[in-house]
Amino acid sequence: MKKNQRGFTLVEMMLVVIIIATLAAMVVPHFAGRAQEAKIAAATSDIQSSIASALDLYEADNGAYPTTEQGLPALMAPPSIAPVPQRWRGPYIKKKGGLNDPWGNPYRYASPGTHNSGDYDLYSLGPSGTEGGSDNITNWDNAAH
Repeated sequence: MKKNQRGFTLVEMMLVVIIIATLAAMVVPHFAGRAQEAKIAAATSDIQSSIASALDLYEADNGAYPTTEQGLPALMAPPSIAPVPQRWRGPYIKKKGGLNDPWGNPYRYASPGTHNSGDYDLYSLGPSGTEGGSDNITNWDNAAH
């Protein structure tokens, strides 16, 4: 080993660790918020587009939306609960992860709906997982109800 060759001192190493920790403390919350935003966008897309389209196809084939009792599983397999559809041509949806929202909770469905009486209500309990929470993602205008 050469005489003038030096390693890092403990103070220099601690300074580098503190700088990295400070940068991580500033960056990590920013990315955590993005993950939540992405989950909300995915649930909104499912409710407004993917599952809604599957329900519309089911209705076009069978003359009515699945009943509340039949639920969303009627999109993946023919329901055995009355009224049993005679022209079921599904599966109408092939959603990875089943019919759960990005937080792992099942999407909620009712037909006829309370908020959309001529149609159906479709919603997610959102990040909080609580019924009626301000973070619920719905297929109706929450401001109007």
